[in-house]
Amino acid sequence: MKRRTFILSAAVGPFAPAILASVATAQSPEAGSGGAAAPGQEVNMMLLPKFLGIAVFDQANQGAQEAHAELENPGKLDFVGPTAENSVAGQIEFVTNAPAGGYNVVMLSNNSGDQIAPAAIAADEAGTKVVTWDSPIPGAEGESLFVAQVDFDETGTVMAEMARSILGEDGGKFAILSATPDAANQNAWIASMEEALATDEYANLELLEVVYGDDQSEKSYEQALALVDKHPDMELIMAPTTVGIVAAAKALQDEGLCDSIKVSGLGLPDEMSSYLENGCSPEFALWSFVDLGYLTYHASYALATGAIEGVEGDTFEAGRLGTYTIEADPTRPDTGALRIVMGPFSVYNADNPGV
Repeated sequence: MKRRTFILSAAVGPFAPAILASVATAQSPEAGSGGAAAPGQEVNMMLLPKFLGIAVFDQANQGAQEAHAELENPGKLDFVGPTAENSVAGQIEFVTNAPAGGYNVVMLSNNSGDQIAPAAIAADEAGTKVVTWDSPIPGAEGESLFVAQVDFDETGTVMAEMARSILGEDGGKFAILSATPDAANQNAWIASMEEALATDEYANLELLEVVYGDDQSEKSYEQALALVDKHPDMELIMAPTTVGIVAAAKALQDEGLCDSIKVSGLGLPDEMSSYLENGCSPEFALWSFVDLGYLTYHASYALATGAIEGVEGDTFEAGRLGTYTIEADPTRPDTGALRIVMGPFSVYNADNPGV
C-alpha cells in the first residue's frame, strides 16, 4: 500500500479582539489588518484538553509551548485539565473559573458537547475568550474560534476509504469504537462517515454499531472484545480516537484475532507501530498534534492582541506554518461558527509507518 496524504485547505476561525486593557494597549499599529502579531505582548493563556494523561494532548502542549516562546509572551501558559472520569464537569469548572484566574484566553478541546456553552458564554462576557481546538462547541455559543485539525467533512471519507482498503473491494461489516458520546469531533466524524457510507461508492461497507470507550484504555479494551462477542461476522473495528485504536488493537492481539479482524482509525504512529507490523492495524491516519497546539496558540495570540479582528476573511501569519484565513465553518451551519483548518491528513501503512 502506498502512502496517501490528504491535504486540506488552510483557513482560520473567529476569535475576538483584545480583552483586557493591558492587552488592548499593547496592540500592534496594524491591529485588525492581519499579518503577524507583534511579539512580546502579555496574554495569559490556558490550554485545556479533554483530560490529562493522553499523549496527543501532551504533544499539543509541546506545540503551544513552542509558540509561547517564539512570540516572547511574558504572560502565563498553563496546561491544565480534568481527569478522564470527571472530564465534562471538570472542563466546565475550568472555563467557569478562568476569568477569576486572570486568563485572557482558554484554548479548549471540548469534551462536554453543548453543556459547556453557558460557561463559555459567561467567560466571554467576563472578558475571557474561548478558542476551541480539536473538538468544538457544537452550537458555537461562547466560542470565538475553532481551530480544526482537518476538515471534518473529509474525515468520514478518509475513514471509509481506509475501511474499504482493508476490507477489499467486496467490502464487509465493521463497528466504530468512539471516545465519549459528548465528544463533538468524534460525533462529527462519525456523521461524516455515515454520509459517505450512504453513497454508492461505499455501498458494500456495513456499519454494525457505534460503541464508546470514554477514551479510557481499559474500557475501550473491554468494548472491543464485547464487539467481537456480539458480531461474529465483524471484520474491522474503526476507532477514531488514539486511545481506542490502541486498546482495540491490543485486545485483538491478546485474543489472537488479528488474522480475522482488523483495527483502523486515528492513531499515533509510535503507539501503533507494533500493530502495523503484526497486521492487526494495516492502515490508520492522523495529523500533527504538535502543529495543532502551535497553530491554536498563534491564532489565540493574534486575536487577543488585536492583530486580527476575528471575522470571516481575516488572515494572519502562524509562524512556521504560514498564512491562515478565517472562514465560516460549513460543518456547523446556521450557528455563525468560524474556523481555521490546519491539515494535512496522512494515512500510515506498511510503506509509510511514520516512525
